[in-house]
Amino acid sequence: MASSDARAQTFGQTEINWDKLDKTKFYVVGAGIFTGITVALYPVSVVKTRLQVASKDTVERNAYSVIRGLLRTDGIPGLYKGFGTVITGAVPARIIFLTALETTKVAAFRMLEPFKFSETTQAALANGIAGMTSSLCAQSVFVPIDVVSQKLMVQGYSGHARYSGGLEVARMVLKSDGIRGLYRGFGLSVMTYSPSSAVWWATYGSSQRLIWRSLGYGINHGEAVPSLQKIVLVQAAGGIIAGATASCITTPLDTIKTRLQVMGHEKKSSVRQVVKGLIAEDGWKGLYRGLGPRFFSMSAWGTSMILAYEYLKRLCAKDE
Repeated sequence: MASSDARAQTFGQTEINWDKLDKTKFYVVGAGIFTGITVALYPVSVVKTRLQVASKDTVERNAYSVIRGLLRTDGIPGLYKGFGTVITGAVPARIIFLTALETTKVAAFRMLEPFKFSETTQAALANGIAGMTSSLCAQSVFVPIDVVSQKLMVQGYSGHARYSGGLEVARMVLKSDGIRGLYRGFGLSVMTYSPSSAVWWATYGSSQRLIWRSLGYGINHGEAVPSLQKIVLVQAAGGIIAGATASCITTPLDTIKTRLQVMGHEKKSSVRQVVKGLIAEDGWKGLYRGLGPRFFSMSAWGTSMILAYEYLKRLCAKDE
């Protein structure tokens, strides 16, 4: 019991909880930090999306050829197709996500206390519940942005139409399908991002505890507080492990969702038809189209995001 208390004390020294944050500063500074990360990693999302919707006859079937094709036809701006739409919706979606994440995590830890789980199990469950709940809350804003931005990402590629901008996409979707068109793939988005978020945060929360334990922290009372450098390295390792785990588990759902969302109204298909088409073209590995870029994206995004997020929390912590 003493060992468990020591581990909880050690980890408590590396994490800043919701009630210790200056919320105004957290939202304002956070919007700037996460916008910067989105700018850096957005091209990976464009490449992943194009690979997922590539038809059997598309020449550009790997990440390198997609990048080369975009640079040849559009230059650097080609790697940022749909960026304006994404960044417009990303700020409110992220505010909703982070608020729900932190408040739910606190409530989940409190709810799980009577069950006397091990610290690692409790962290996995509480973080997983918080990750799933926050993703569910953010989907109402994120899905329409996702539908519009993905159509912009693939315009002119593999037979997809071209648009003048996000407003034209939204107008055409509303004209052909009404408001439902902006929520095409909503069910699959929830099925993809909510479990993905749950797996990501559960893996991140539990892997940190395991790493600290392997480093010998939390075994004895009165031990030194880990250095900031060590805390950052452990958090980065947790982000990489979480991103790798989540991407491997949820890529097939993401591929199906993306295909459904970028289809024109004249090419409507069901989930079953999309799956059959992917398997007919590439076998079962067709469901894992874009796994490389998605694996890199989730690992790089996850690591960058969590380091920025933990830094943001340190920056916005209230003075004791």
